[in-house]
Amino acid sequence: MSTRHVLSLLVEDKPGLLTRVAGLFARRGFNIDSLAVGRTEIPGLSRITAVVDVEDLPLEQVTKQLNKLVNVIKIVELEPAQSVQREHLLIKVRVDHVTRTQVLEAVTLFRARVVDVVTDALVIEVTGDTGKTEAFLRLLEPFGIKEIARSGMLAIGRGSKSITERVFKN
Repeated sequence: MSTRHVLSLLVEDKPGLLTRVAGLFARRGFNIDSLAVGRTEIPGLSRITAVVDVEDLPLEQVTKQLNKLVNVIKIVELEPAQSVQREHLLIKVRVDHVTRTQVLEAVTLFRARVVDVVTDALVIEVTGDTGKTEAFLRLLEPFGIKEIARSGMLAIGRGSKSITERVFKN
């Protein structure tokens, strides 16, 4: 049985840290479904959002190991009900003069956006939770998906508190 967990790590911007974090998951036998990294509102700090699939192993052992890494400041597991979780996709889909209208209707239905148009293809941008993005991909499959680029999951806790203010009293 596997369980999916979304972890938010507040880390210092240091070379090699991402490699050490990913290596720690790999050594413990955890599959990383998604990994997204970006700067935070505090200079010198980044947030890593990691979605991991855990096969009958307690997540606690990995979080303890991650906390031992010098440049890891804080780790929070984000439960779906207490967080906003989104994925960003760019999808290149095959179209012709007959199917273009159908694809554009799907774009409207899913509140997606066309960002590039050529005679035989559209590049579509969609943002949403995993259920929405997967449903959109299933809808486009019959038309012929030529290429997909995914950001990986981004997540942030709901409410007024932030991961950084718990560490740094502003």
